[in-house]
Amino acid sequence: MSPALQPDSSLQTSNIPSQTSINPTLPTKRDAINARAAAGKRRNFNPHAFLATIGEGRKPVGFKKRQTIFAQGDLADSVFYIQTGKVKLTVVSKTGKEATIGICGDGDFFGEASLAGQPLRMGSATAITDCAILRIDKNAMMKVLHREHEFSDMFVAYLLARNIRYEEDLVDQLFNSSEKRLARILLLLAHFGKEGTPQTVVPKISQEMLAEMIGTTRSRVSYFMNRFRKLGFIHYNGGLQVHSSLLNVVLHD
Repeated sequence: MSPALQPDSSLQTSNIPSQTSINPTLPTKRDAINARAAAGKRRNFNPHAFLATIGEGRKPVGFKKRQTIFAQGDLADSVFYIQTGKVKLTVVSKTGKEATIGICGDGDFFGEASLAGQPLRMGSATAITDCAILRIDKNAMMKVLHREHEFSDMFVAYLLARNIRYEEDLVDQLFNSSEKRLARILLLLAHFGKEGTPQTVVPKISQEMLAEMIGTTRSRVSYFMNRFRKLGFIHYNGGLQVHSSLLNVVLHD
């Protein structure tokens, strides 16, 4: 065959379509199942279980009644969560005057100012009753807040509620009489306005402590407590029982 009649091999191969390769990175059915399982694992985080168990950076500690949990001026390197018990938060002035700024109970956090960069404790925390408390290191708390949205949502909601309470305390201190302030504190201690059934104020709160909380003298607290009892707003029966009728004192102009 002459060279002029020989077929052009380059033309023949160019007309054959090349085989398309399968992309090995395309998701498979197994990948989708694994992704759903991983997402389900993330959603299964339980904030309450986290706060009830031992783990990285968190450990349970017990405190007896009247035992100091931390003192004003201590290093602020952790957050505390009350599993059971009641804790008193106090501040002492340079002149030695002490003021009670809050009472925390089951399910409350305290010492959270350390998360905002507070190097030293601005106040003290003391157990009013025997307490079971979870101590969470600052770094561990920051990690779970960044990693678990459900936990961070719960914690932010708690901080907002506490901030609202502090604002209400300030308004109460500025505008209400000491009698109204005492009535409000007793109602708060009895959990009026919260979910669930109001309870007897346990443990017994001393009149000195109530006086510190509302900014008055013990004698004035004693006078108002006797008045509340005679009016049937409170009574003593192995503890201080607060009735909803005490709201009349708060709402009365």
